[in-house]
Amino acid sequence: MFRYLTIISIVVGFAVAICYLISAKPTIGQGQQKLIEAKDGSGIVGYKDTPILPCCGYHVHDPDRPAPPIVTPGKPSADEKAGTAPSDAVVLFDGTNLSQWQASDWKIENAELVAVSGNLTTKEAFGDCQLHLEWQAPDPPQGSIFDHGNNGIMLMGLFEIQIFDSYTTRLYPDGHAAAVYGQTPPMVNACRKPGQWQTYDIVFFAPVFEDGRLKKPAYVTVFHNGILTHHNQEIFGPTGHRILPKYDKPISEKLPLSLSAHNNPVRFRNIWLRPL
Repeated sequence: MFRYLTIISIVVGFAVAICYLISAKPTIGQGQQKLIEAKDGSGIVGYKDTPILPCCGYHVHDPDRPAPPIVTPGKPSADEKAGTAPSDAVVLFDGTNLSQWQASDWKIENAELVAVSGNLTTKEAFGDCQLHLEWQAPDPPQGSIFDHGNNGIMLMGLFEIQIFDSYTTRLYPDGHAAAVYGQTPPMVNACRKPGQWQTYDIVFFAPVFEDGRLKKPAYVTVFHNGILTHHNQEIFGPTGHRILPKYDKPISEKLPLSLSAHNNPVRFRNIWLRPL
């Protein structure tokens, strides 16, 4: 009898241990997705259960990655709203209509484009280009910390230049405004206060494939409010959240550009693009 009781005790103990391990350890591939604060007490939040970026040795969305130093941009000109595009540009939005974009629930208010839900995607496809747009985060900030001024410019629908209220919210550095999202923080944080208009000027070179293999990755140069935040920065692959970027399949020379809503009524104006 004692021997049987001993065996039963061992089996029960083993089962309890297995249950503990299953409950304590997340399923592979799901991730804990638990926000933690940076070790330096700065209040920046991010993740430590994500892959490590080979380019820098930090985790994707790492709160301990050095944050971009804050730089105050110069004052915008008073008549910025009346700005016009270069003569050779494709005018994507001038305050009058959305004829250059595929159907969506985004709307126009006071000659400004307002994000509602889902992606707003161009009808035309683009590759190498110069892009200008102006955006404004809501004042006061709305929603959770992930929503504050959250949107994104999806170059070719694949490579995201982050739009975010980094003036207010201390998110992981590779999620700052003007970051190559999930990959490279901007050199500086040039964000204006929410409710003020901000500008992005972007020069983008699409990836090049030859015989189905990557010959040259994408590169980007970004000015945020007139301040250089990326200079010929390599883009290591299409954008993803909490994953390592990689070029795992050939990409067309040209694809539509998108703006990505993220539970926040970010506003836009003066959007134009020059194919290069």
